Amino acid sequence: MKEEHAFQRRLNLFDSTAIVVGSMIGSGIFIVSADIARMVGSPGWLMMVWIITGFMTIFAALSYGELAGMFPKAGGQYVYLKEAYNPLTGFLYGWTLFLVIQTGTIAAVGMAFAKFSGVLIPSIAEDIVWIKAGFFKFGPVQLVAISSIAFLTWINTRGVQEGKKVQNAFTSGKFILLILFIIIGLGFASNHSAISINRQIFWSPEQEGAGGQDVPLAGIALVAAIGMAMVGSLFSSDAWNNITFTAGEVINPRKNIPLSLFLGTLTVTILYLLANIVYITVLPVRGTPEGADIAARGVQYAINDRLGTASISGIFGNYAVLIMAGFIVISTFGCNNGLILAGARVYYAMAADKIFFKKVGTLNEKGVPATGLVIQGIWAGMLCLSGTYGQLLDYVVFAVLIFYVLTIFGLFRLRKNRPEIDRPYKAFGYPVIPLVYIFLALIVMIILFIYKPGYTWPGLIIVILGIPVYFLWKK
Repeated sequence: MKEEHAFQRRLNLFDSTAIVVGSMIGSGIFIVSADIARMVGSPGWLMMVWIITGFMTIFAALSYGELAGMFPKAGGQYVYLKEAYNPLTGFLYGWTLFLVIQTGTIAAVGMAFAKFSGVLIPSIAEDIVWIKAGFFKFGPVQLVAISSIAFLTWINTRGVQEGKKVQNAFTSGKFILLILFIIIGLGFASNHSAISINRQIFWSPEQEGAGGQDVPLAGIALVAAIGMAMVGSLFSSDAWNNITFTAGEVINPRKNIPLSLFLGTLTVTILYLLANIVYITVLPVRGTPEGADIAARGVQYAINDRLGTASISGIFGNYAVLIMAGFIVISTFGCNNGLILAGARVYYAMAADKIFFKKVGTLNEKGVPATGLVIQGIWAGMLCLSGTYGQLLDYVVFAVLIFYVLTIFGLFRLRKNRPEIDRPYKAFGYPVIPLVYIFLALIVMIILFIYKPGYTWPGLIIVILGIPVYFLWKK
């Protein structure tokens, strides 16, 4: 494809790491541990869910490093799948990414930005709806969410230099704020009563059963509970692979992408574990929905699952709600910038291979795929209006894991079938670490397939629908 403009290599190691960290940290870390606590019912196993997720994320990042060094091209994971298998496999990933994974995440993060903005500005209220027709809903929350997506899309059409400035600023800001949250939580908000209660049940998992009775978990039941609980932690730790999409704009990508993947995922994993230590030192893990105060509700039933707010309310009182809302507004805004910046590079690579809209495969005078950015923003905005983004993300968790497993298994295929390709970085711990990731991911997938089929079939159907679309496009 003939182009008038080319990608500009402007992303150094710090910029690349900021994309990894910034795209991973949104609002999930302050919310999903409540649901995990309801699933496993003990501090030790709550931490174990996050530890397993952290190791899986780092192991995957270490494996992707080799692929990034082999194929330092725009499109990242799409390119790896195409090269390891065939163009159809790459397309199915790109199709699912555009239809649901990337755009659904952008919509969800945009809505979180708007909802927490509503805590600071009461006129942005969820219960205010201007237009409603079926699943279509439009009010101030949707307006703010779509406006934020449109603004960040516009910023990124002005060049990768502008996009990285926003990313670096907001990633640095949320990193500092998260460190402050951890210091305040561990240093000033710790509760000796909560610590004592949690110590007694540290490795005593249980789950609410029929009739509201708590049922101890052991054996297969415990493994299943962990697998189901990991849906939230895996999504909160996702989007680390987005830096691979921007390989065409990274300075010395063969070195900086593998390094940024490792540094970014390690940093976020440590921050997430420390945040969860804050939760279990400030609040009892177990609680009741009707609890009269924050301690009685515990981690399990924090109001609206807002654990961050509950953790610092003992120090800041009613101001804790505003402080955490401000923090999450900053965090989600920076998170969406990274997602928007990176996603359009995949659609660009697909268009260059003539399996996506032709215009998406061109760059504007600033050297960025502006058309891809705009189309991505429009579809993400429509998902905000539909209100289905949350369900869509639930549906594709299975599909996301399938593509991660296929990509890492592709490492083995490429070692065997294409040994001649230069590998400036070889996957650390190969073959053990990639195999451990595949094994753990397959266990989670099997658990979801058995215990949460609603999370598996819809995602598979979305992927399978891409097969006829691929052949129509090829024609």
